[in-house]
Amino acid sequence: MSAGAVAGAIAGATAGAAAAAAGARVKAEATTAKREAVLRVYRGDASGGQEVEYQVPVETGMVVLDAIHWIQAHQAPDLAVRWNCKAAKCGSCSAEVNGKPALMCKSRMERFAPGEPIVVRPMKTFPIIRDLVTDVSWNFEVNQRIPPFQPRAGAEWKWQQHDVDRAQEFRKCIECFLCQDVCHVLRSHELKHQFAGPRFLVRIAGLEMHPIDGVDRTPFLKDSAGIGFCNITKCCTEVCPEDIHITDNAIIPLKERVVDRFYDPVQMVWRAITGK
Repeated sequence: MSAGAVAGAIAGATAGAAAAAAGARVKAEATTAKREAVLRVYRGDASGGQEVEYQVPVETGMVVLDAIHWIQAHQAPDLAVRWNCKAAKCGSCSAEVNGKPALMCKSRMERFAPGEPIVVRPMKTFPIIRDLVTDVSWNFEVNQRIPPFQPRAGAEWKWQQHDVDRAQEFRKCIECFLCQDVCHVLRSHELKHQFAGPRFLVRIAGLEMHPIDGVDRTPFLKDSAGIGFCNITKCCTEVCPEDIHITDNAIIPLKERVVDRFYDPVQMVWRAITGK
């Protein structure tokens, strides 16, 4: 091959490589341009507020909580948000993402359609403190009223595995309060403060189904927990990040106990006759 031919080949290869690099750069820039999300985040407090729009660059594997942290770092350092583990185990980063109660650390950015605004608001059921932070202290007040675990006198501390499994499901709760947030009774019923809500019916179920617990909480369920308010729409089950079957395995069995005790016609006649 002549020197001219070699030089031409080298020049052609160089030009081809440069063109390929330029093409890759353009493609990367286009990809980067596509991977930018619009977040509309609620900003305000108890006196009022509004949604503020932010442009956030999106990287592979990002979740909504990452986007909120990016906004804090680059655009709004005063944005208030509650979070802790970022591993879906502490239950702190609860919010409403596009109208649905969710953990921000489990809401992957990739599941939103390109160009779709991502609206992040605080949980609707609870009073707003600031921005995405709400006052959930009422829940802990309810929790304190529940009769605690107390073993039956002389109970033997051993039981079958199926008894353990039945109660263990309810112990998975991370107290994110998403079930409380989505509950239409707690959201809008005029007597909502008479209802403990699904989270605490789950706790009561865990106590009631413990194989050696000896406390009778059925009157409490009827008179203090307001279990009759629940009409088993299963909305609480749908949002549970721990996949607890709240309605089927906790609320319905507890409702059955209350009905059997207080509304069964045979039982009612028996109590009328015996006075018990």
